Amino acid sequence: MSTDPVHPVSLLEQALHRARALVLADLVAGEVAEADVVSLVEESVVQRRWWVEQWPDGAQYVAGLVAQDVQDALLERYGRWPLCPVCGSGDPHALEVEPELGPDPHWVCHKAGVKVAAVGALGAGQDGPSSS
Repeated sequence: MSTDPVHPVSLLEQALHRARALVLADLVAGEVAEADVVSLVEESVVQRRWWVEQWPDGAQYVAGLVAQDVQDALLERYGRWPLCPVCGSGDPHALEVEPELGPDPHWVCHKAGVKVAAVGALGAGQDGPSSS
């Protein structure tokens, strides 16, 4: 009995594991990866599994969607995340995921008009943002 290495379920699981890893990396970089916060990631992954099962072509968008889900859940429970590291003055504000539904999601500061880091690379982007 042979197994097909490109079975749709394995592609779904790869997309979900990648999304989980990217968002967890950003949470660790922001030093907010406490157990209850990690649970928010897991809740999002469960919900997005169903979503991608319904729309398999959406697998490439799941990392940005999980990031937005966690950001929304954190806002409701704890406050804004991730805070913008670019704007040093004024009220603290959160970065936003762009594109909202698309591949290659980034954290963006709309106030300064810059891409700060790719989703999953907040800790690596400490050298400075790139202009958009």
